[in-house]
Amino acid sequence: MPTYLVLGNFTEQGIRNVKDTTKRAEAARETAKKFKITVKDMFWLLGDHDVALIADAPDEAAMTAFGLSIGVAGNVRTQTMRAFNAEEISKVLGKMS
Repeated sequence: MPTYLVLGNFTEQGIRNVKDTTKRAEAARETAKKFKITVKDMFWLLGDHDVALIADAPDEAAMTAFGLSIGVAGNVRTQTMRAFNAEEISKVLGKMS
């Protein structure tokens, strides 16, 4: 199952209500289950991004639907990236000529 890294930044609404961030994280885990996505871990960050999530999803459509569902709440803006482990990237590299 493909792995995705989601980086997020709080919106003004999200930072105003930052004390609820762990509750929102649990709600995000529950939302992910509806799309057959497994959230492997969540982190709160220092630096350019406020939060990060690592998840396994069946496909890009499921991950996109999940991201849009999270965005509708208005607390965080996200950037989603496909992540490849060593085995997966080795297969990709094997296709190079």
